[in-house]
Amino acid sequence: MVPQTVRLNSATGRWILLATILGSSMASLDATVVSVALPRIGESLHTDVAGLQWTVNGYTLTLASFILLGGSLGDRLGRRRVFIWGIIGFAITSLLCAAAVNIEMLVGARLLQGVAGALLTPGSLALISASIDRRDQGSAIGLWSGLGGVAGAFGPLLGGGLIDLVGWRAIFLLNVPLALVVAVVAIKTVPESRDPQAPARIDVPGAVIVALGLGALTLGLIDSRVVLVAVGVAALVCFVLVELRSPNPLVPPSLFRSRVFTTANLVTLLVYAALGGVFFLLVLQLQLVAGYSPMASGAAGLPVTLLMLVLSAPAGRWAQRHGPRIPMTIGPLLAAGGVFALQRIGPGADYLTDVLPGVFVFGLGLSVLVAPLTGAVLAAVREGEAGIASGVNNAVARTAQLLAVAALPGLAGLSGAFDNPVAFAAGFDTAMRWCALLLLLGAGIAAVLLRVPRQPPQPERVDCLPHCAGTDGPALAPKSLAAQDL
Repeated sequence: MVPQTVRLNSATGRWILLATILGSSMASLDATVVSVALPRIGESLHTDVAGLQWTVNGYTLTLASFILLGGSLGDRLGRRRVFIWGIIGFAITSLLCAAAVNIEMLVGARLLQGVAGALLTPGSLALISASIDRRDQGSAIGLWSGLGGVAGAFGPLLGGGLIDLVGWRAIFLLNVPLALVVAVVAIKTVPESRDPQAPARIDVPGAVIVALGLGALTLGLIDSRVVLVAVGVAALVCFVLVELRSPNPLVPPSLFRSRVFTTANLVTLLVYAALGGVFFLLVLQLQLVAGYSPMASGAAGLPVTLLMLVLSAPAGRWAQRHGPRIPMTIGPLLAAGGVFALQRIGPGADYLTDVLPGVFVFGLGLSVLVAPLTGAVLAAVREGEAGIASGVNNAVARTAQLLAVAALPGLAGLSGAFDNPVAFAAGFDTAMRWCALLLLLGAGIAAVLLRVPRQPPQPERVDCLPHCAGTDGPALAPKSLAAQDL
């Protein structure tokens, strides 16, 4: 089903853009705003660091496991339909999160919320690609990315204010009216579309196996259960074998024949693991040790997003002309320097002298890195494979964050330190050294293994794909978008 496209400056075009921006922003912001609320959640539900890990990882686990399946369902069953399913599911699960009376109920709701996020996240950009006239898609994507970045910048600040004034449950309740608005707009204004070349069968076994494997691995890392870690690793190996034999794999093995694609995803795994650890632990350190309020801790990371908004597009243009190896080497090195500087944060830390220098250098490194990394992933595959390639890279990034949040507290001795600021501060320093090591390894792999021919400038294409300004994952470009000349 191929809908008749509309111009961006039409009323329908503007409504489509509004629905997709609000939908994708709601899903991406949920992860960052919840991180700001973690200390208050811990106090309210009487949980320890493990409970907070599951509050973050419950959402990330199911999102990472099913995001590729969500894209496949949209291509086959209808992108608008699956997008609306995701929006409604997100509203219902947000209500469940807000109503949680204990940590078990909250984690269960977060697991379901991640499934809803996996349905709506791939659909937002796919709807723009299918519904907006080709002549306007560059502008539409730029607005989608830019306004989404603004939401990413100010979301934690708004969330922190809500937590201070109302409480942590407000950040989930806010999703409900927003989701209802998006659902109504999508039903009334967004045309339905499908991929006529979508496979008749979907790789459900692959999605189930990878979810079970990541779940066992996450539980094993959080609870230090070697048997579960082994079960998780075995399940992931089984997933690889299933994908090799599947006629319609979620992750086409042929993509990894490209050394550049494999290298870029290995760098993604290391770098986004470090990002997951830093963003999970930094807000806890600021609130539990430095004494910051939720609003202040949410505002502390604002320079990272602002730097990425300003610098990601120029970094992407530079890499397009000169190749991604240099920015993908320098970016993690700068970010590692910023992570080392974050170890200055202690009791009574001053923002300008103890927090801002590390945050600024860390954000500068990410700004240099993220757009060239996305460009390297897409340049390594044929144009018709760009959508699935970026989807795989996005799933790798989310999986890396999932495993880092599961493993780092145990490695750093933070598991029982929630009520002990001195012990937590010592563990935070150890965890930051682990994160810096991951970034240095990523820089080394990019410097040694990444060799991409220089590409001539292509001013008619989008220089910085969506989510260049975000920190939760790389760009997620649908197959239908990548196949068009923007």
